[in-house]
Amino acid sequence: MRLKHKGFTLIELVVVITILGILAAFAIPRFTALDKQARIASINALAGSLRSAAALAHASYLAQGTNPATITMEGQSIALTNGYPDTTAGGIQSTLQDFSGFTPALTATTATFTMNSAPTPATCSVVYTPPTVAGNAATVGTLQTGGC
Repeated sequence: MRLKHKGFTLIELVVVITILGILAAFAIPRFTALDKQARIASINALAGSLRSAAALAHASYLAQGTNPATITMEGQSIALTNGYPDTTAGGIQSTLQDFSGFTPALTATTATFTMNSAPTPATCSVVYTPPTVAGNAATVGTLQTGGC
């Protein structure tokens, strides 16, 4: 009478582990590249939010028709420059509901939002600039994504 053994041999287990190791060697670098793409997507999303917030504030400014220095959005007073949010904390920063993960650097002419978690944060940012003269639009540009 012959006994039938069920299970895997040692060689079969070694082959499966080797195949899994080879697959992991190719898969891991692909997954690590996703974090950079996620940070770039986050910068692009913030840039879109800044554009939308500036356009919404400008629309409210135009709807009032009296050239106000401030408007109210979501219960917050927004300071304006030439019809668009200015670069103070009460300006463009107040129009955004959530910019967590970013640190704003506000100057008289620009508001730079820099990502906190990038490998080199200073090179992962977006800049908002209100118009310098009436009739021009605010700009959201200078997306720095090289170091994300």
